[in-house]
Amino acid sequence: MPGQTVHIGERVVRVGADLLFTNGPVWLGPGLRTDALAVTAGRISALGADATAAGATEVVDLDGGLLLPAFSDGHCHPPQAGMEKLGPSISDLDSVEAIVAEVGRYAAAHPELGWIVGGSYEPALAPGGSFHAAWLDAVVADRPVLLRAHDYHTVWCNSRALEVAGVDASTPQPATGLIDRFADGRPVGTLREPEAYTLVDRFAPSPTPAVWADALRLACADMAAVGVTWMQDAWVDEGGHRPYLALLGRGELGVRTNLAWLAEPDCWRDQLAVFVAQREEVAAAGAPRLLTGDTVKFFADGVIESATAEMLEPYLDTHDHGRAVWPPDELARAVAAIDALGFQTHIHAIGDAAVRHALDAIEHATRTNPDRDRRPVITHVQLAEASDLARFAPLGVVAAMQTYWAQHDALMDELTAPRLGPDRTDRQYPVATLLGLGARVSIASDWPVSTNSPLEALTVAATRQNDAGLPVGGWMPHERLPLEAGLLAATATGAYQGFTDAFRGSLTVGRDADLVQLDRDVTAADPALARTAEVRGTWLAGTATHQR
Repeated sequence: MPGQTVHIGERVVRVGADLLFTNGPVWLGPGLRTDALAVTAGRISALGADATAAGATEVVDLDGGLLLPAFSDGHCHPPQAGMEKLGPSISDLDSVEAIVAEVGRYAAAHPELGWIVGGSYEPALAPGGSFHAAWLDAVVADRPVLLRAHDYHTVWCNSRALEVAGVDASTPQPATGLIDRFADGRPVGTLREPEAYTLVDRFAPSPTPAVWADALRLACADMAAVGVTWMQDAWVDEGGHRPYLALLGRGELGVRTNLAWLAEPDCWRDQLAVFVAQREEVAAAGAPRLLTGDTVKFFADGVIESATAEMLEPYLDTHDHGRAVWPPDELARAVAAIDALGFQTHIHAIGDAAVRHALDAIEHATRTNPDRDRRPVITHVQLAEASDLARFAPLGVVAAMQTYWAQHDALMDELTAPRLGPDRTDRQYPVATLLGLGARVSIASDWPVSTNSPLEALTVAATRQNDAGLPVGGWMPHERLPLEAGLLAATATGAYQGFTDAFRGSLTVGRDADLVQLDRDVTAADPALARTAEVRGTWLAGTATHQR
């Protein structure tokens, strides 16, 4: 019988596997398939005929669907995504009026709240992404309101929030942020980049540890539902590891996670000891395959939509090059310092100048410190010069790219392209170019900035089309990423980025059984249809974390 035990002398030997996946293709890599996979004690124990030979305690009928290695997400913000579920439901609304109405409804339902805080709204819904305080005042005037945009680089406040924070016409413009203003200097209600929005955000009440843990639990469930079993939390403030430890202690951390501690340009030297102490606290939890804290995150610049990404040439019809969050020399010193402490580098760089400065900093660290297995990461890489793209592979830099953004959607057409002009617009997201130069590319969502679905990201990567199938033939079709190459980026390369490739990321005997079951074989059809596939099940080390 499947899964039975037999006695040999005083030994008890298990016969058969715990799980057997059969009746569908099992993806082993581009062009490689088998027809069955067995799992024993949380690890892949056999493939093909060997898997079916001994039977199993439980059989999963793939019903023609595809079994894959579970996905990795190379850059996301899970606690913030979970927190969005606990406030006003505005993330899927498609008009300013609908957002305002929902904020009013939520505020009326929660008279006990001193602040109304929520996210995240679509910044393309208002001209130039500039949202007025007066629009929120119409439904909530007695309490502060603070809403975060999808990009998480921008907030929209009502007049009461600005008043509490003392932000008015006399408030100086922050060095690395922007306060949108009327012609007479009064604030509009939109604050861009941390140095600007922190003026208000610091007055909002902080969620309790229990609330953060609840938000993280919801986020883990959402990640499992799209087939993710490893994620890079790419923005962890001091103490931000504690919700993870709380879930780990309760056996509720359903997604493997690496934490990236956020380095600040004005205090990074003081942060070094904190980073080391928090890394040790995470390591002391004793679950290195589930939770690590081995990375430090840097913001090199902002975002193009707010004209805060740092550019080599000015934004169209301006003299503005955007903003560098770090002076380049200081960024290089900080990266070398955290690298010397054994941390992995993870740099947000969107503009071509920021990408260059990020590469310079990583190169400085490799020249300054002894050789080791670094796997530095630059995320976004929205725009870069050809000479800088050629530096990724020699420096061993992983490009964690949001391929879902490589499409003509409202954000691109209304906020991004008008700032870049046609030439730079058509050089964005050079995924295929990077791979052709020998660089490693992983798939990252930046969730909740955009969808956490790897299938959505891989569909756009393969087609360079929006969900209406436009443009015909794809935008910049030479940068399309074949679907199976995308699957490799979302599995094996994601595991490489996270230093988990020794035990996950491919369907190899002996590896942990991190698996995702789809309802169809997405590699056998038009790649534009991949986004319609459903995740039927997700397993982390052989344990189901999601089943439809």
